[in-house]
Amino acid sequence: MNAMPPARSSWFNRAWRVVATGFCFALFGIGGLLLSGVWFTLMRLTVRDPARRSQLTQNSIRHSFRFFLATTRFFGVLDYRFDHAERFNQDRGCLVIANHPSLLDYVLLASRMPRCDCIVKEALLSNPFVSGVIKAAGYLANAQSDRLLEQCQQRLAAGGTLLVFPEGTRTTPGKPLSLQRGAANIALRSQCEIRVVHIRCQPPMLTKQGKWYNIPAIKPQFQITVQDKIDTRAFIHADDVSPALAARRLTQHLTDALQSDLINNEK
Repeated sequence: MNAMPPARSSWFNRAWRVVATGFCFALFGIGGLLLSGVWFTLMRLTVRDPARRSQLTQNSIRHSFRFFLATTRFFGVLDYRFDHAERFNQDRGCLVIANHPSLLDYVLLASRMPRCDCIVKEALLSNPFVSGVIKAAGYLANAQSDRLLEQCQQRLAAGGTLLVFPEGTRTTPGKPLSLQRGAANIALRSQCEIRVVHIRCQPPMLTKQGKWYNIPAIKPQFQITVQDKIDTRAFIHADDVSPALAARRLTQHLTDALQSDLINNEK
């Protein structure tokens, strides 16, 4: 028997969630400014060892995101659940890929990953609320594809954990996933393992088309499922006449894996 759908929220509850969502976004922006302007500046002045400073930066971002998410849960903006998040502890030198239904996907994943090297849009480097965090964390900007591929390979070889949303943008609800080949090219060139993560948000919230104040009728529930790893080398065949063939096979496999999870969760 199918479970009954959650009841729609009252008018007062929806109004409260609009106000609370605005407050949480303001908190996120202020937190980014404080991290950039105060905390990371203090670390640059007091911590001389680059490796130690990098680790402290990653820890600061992770704990800040956990605090932010806990605040959204406390005020009733949304709820979330992680399945098998402990698997992230095994992901040194690993490419983590996930579907991208919501604006909060990166925040959710980075709050649980011990290390998160992320590829960000170059335009974010001029955003005053997040640019300092991006630079302090050493995130990679998607400016030049050839240079970016080399940087990703170096980061993975050094034991980093690279987070990529292979769709390139947030998913349109109700439409099939369409993955670009960038993630597959990174994995094949680095010959690293791939960790697949599925993110489900029901009902959809903070989608590409929706504004922050478009609050769903019921409180959104995020479910983040950390799947097993994929061995990239299995997609490299000795008789391939072009590396593009392996990238095409791997991209199709990743699409099927993420799309299958999406379909199964919708049943």
